Amino acid sequence: MDMTLPELPFPLRTYGPDGDWSYDDGVLTGWAGPRQDRFVPPTGEALDTASDAPRLLGAPEGDFRLSARVTVGFNGAFDAGVLYVHVGDRAWAKLCLEYSPDVPTVCTVVTRGHSDDANSFTVQGSSVWLRVSRTGRAFAFHASRDGEHWTFVRLFTLGGEKETGAALVGFMTQAPLGGGCVVTYDHLDFRPGWPDDLRDGG
Repeated sequence: MDMTLPELPFPLRTYGPDGDWSYDDGVLTGWAGPRQDRFVPPTGEALDTASDAPRLLGAPEGDFRLSARVTVGFNGAFDAGVLYVHVGDRAWAKLCLEYSPDVPTVCTVVTRGHSDDANSFTVQGSSVWLRVSRTGRAFAFHASRDGEHWTFVRLFTLGGEKETGAALVGFMTQAPLGGGCVVTYDHLDFRPGWPDDLRDGG
């Protein structure tokens, strides 16, 4: 299924399991079903394949910043709303508001063959602003409690400029251990260009 949101200059397409994606009056809503996640364990504790979760992705051109306020209806450990970057089957990254495992936390995962996993800071309540930016072959993750002051979370690459330039970017929902959860994304904002300073709060 394809979707076009007025805030984004590129169309979105669904990937993975059905996320029951919908958009109404500035709010994008998606659903993660039971035990849906996207993670390749570095420890070999599970099958050496990427599991899957609902994704809604598009292909922005050039340097950009994509942000949204993410609200998660937490029901189980590691439920999350995600801004997601996809370059290849084993080259992708997640910026999450995640119940990790019992406190809402900003988390990141970067997958290059296998996934890493890192927690950033905890959040009061069930909402936080998340932002992904790109310049050249580099991506940056930021998060904000108020949508005004941004905390630098991570800087990384997933491939060369050719692969990065064709990256898919957008939204994902997950519920790895529980019965599923609903995630909403509002205050959607897309801007061309890269932040002037990744660490100045802007």
